[in-house]
Amino acid sequence: MRRLLPLAALIALSLVAGCGSAPRDPSTVVFLIESSPANLDPRIGTDAQSQRIDALLFDGLVARDASFHFAPALAESWEQPDPLTLIFHLRHDVHFHDGRPLTARDVKWTLESMIDAKHSGIVSPKAKSYSSIATIDAPDEHTVIMHLKHADNFLFTNLSTGAIGIVPQASGGDFGQQPIGTGPFRFVSQQIDQNVILERNAASWSVVPRISRVRFAVVPDAITESLELEKGSGDVAINSLPMDSLPILAARPNLAIEEVPGTEVQYLGLNLRDPLLKDVRVRQAIACAIDRNLIIRTLLLGKAQPADSLLPASHWAWTGDVPKYPYDPARAAQLLDQAGYAAGANGIRFHLTMKTSTDESARLLAAVLQQQLRAVGIALHIHSYEAATFLSDVRSGAFQIYSLRWIGGNEQPDIFSYVFSSASFSPNGANRSHYSNARLDALLDDAAASADAAPRKADYQEAQQILARDLPAINLWYRDTVVVHNRRLTDVVPSPSGSYTFLETAGLGSAASRN
Repeated sequence: MRRLLPLAALIALSLVAGCGSAPRDPSTVVFLIESSPANLDPRIGTDAQSQRIDALLFDGLVARDASFHFAPALAESWEQPDPLTLIFHLRHDVHFHDGRPLTARDVKWTLESMIDAKHSGIVSPKAKSYSSIATIDAPDEHTVIMHLKHADNFLFTNLSTGAIGIVPQASGGDFGQQPIGTGPFRFVSQQIDQNVILERNAASWSVVPRISRVRFAVVPDAITESLELEKGSGDVAINSLPMDSLPILAARPNLAIEEVPGTEVQYLGLNLRDPLLKDVRVRQAIACAIDRNLIIRTLLLGKAQPADSLLPASHWAWTGDVPKYPYDPARAAQLLDQAGYAAGANGIRFHLTMKTSTDESARLLAAVLQQQLRAVGIALHIHSYEAATFLSDVRSGAFQIYSLRWIGGNEQPDIFSYVFSSASFSPNGANRSHYSNARLDALLDDAAASADAAPRKADYQEAQQILARDLPAINLWYRDTVVVHNRRLTDVVPSPSGSYTFLETAGLGSAASRN
């Protein structure tokens, strides 16, 4: 459980932190992470740490650029002669970390082992993402032909670096213990709940990192993480430190902070089966009662941008031409009056319950929302639960309101089908609100089947307009990506997604001076 560090406590502790630290290998970058990756087999691991470290070890057939269009990766080119056939032409200069050349057989094995558990003995939680593939042919060493059951415009997303990693042919169920990829770093070792060690892949086909070795050190406590950075025994952390610690860390001469607008989106989930929340006017009133800009300035120290869509604003399918709900308590009160919820003698119109985890930042956000909704006559009760219980309740629909973040999954428009399609009611997807809209379903089905980018973009933009009007969830803000690092780590260029790929091009100088 991560705790927010009070500012005064951090100041006091930082006086101790500057006293020195144990000797360490100066050629190793120590990257502080909150938890161990669950499984470094890219066919299995779906937690954030697994996927972010896997993106350094493995490559997909394609990559995504800054606007989330697709670019060559292991496949140097591809063609689609008809909606049900995809032909990929692999690079000829790619080798796995153990020296074996990458071939079409490896691609075929990777996909088939995820689609069919009988094929390799593994059960992949990603299997559904590739269910549109009927058969795969490898007619020669560098050609992969996929025959589809139906048109699937989301398949390219699932074939991209970060979503998939191509593994060697015959890799079995224990592959995650000694993963072998084609990426710019290679696996050295892992100790659960302690560390993961990677080293530079000098034979990388894409980019050869300047950093020779990275040790991902597991530090689950935010206070300890801050102190490790202060002492110089930790080199870098990303999006894992409490906001109120950043000004103190920024003042330390051995540390620097880099930040860019991020793609992680914070949202409020609403249960549309609830008698109160099924009324769209109530949902719109809640949106009008939330002063997002105030929360961003105070709780997030300005390190976030208001969000009107699940998609990042840099995405090719994003639109800002949607209904908006700026902070307007008078409009909120008017909507609640129209919905038939008059204020009582004590000013309260009705009661709602918001579930959170016991994470202090989540509870603090809930407390601020409680105050803001009270101002329009909504009494918000906060119930906090241990993380596993909280997430179980969210997935099962046992809530009125909750708040979480979409991390990475919202970077492609198939997020709308996963979260809002009538076919995606949990557990078949993430439609936890039980929202259903026939027009939205038709738009998403049309976008999934269309090979033409222009009508797909139009479909997705209308979908965003519908969702902004109906508000089955309320998008709050995109949290900035914030990297705190020792100044000996140079050329740090954060990714909006919060990935670790900046390690591929960062440099390493001499140790920074310490107080």
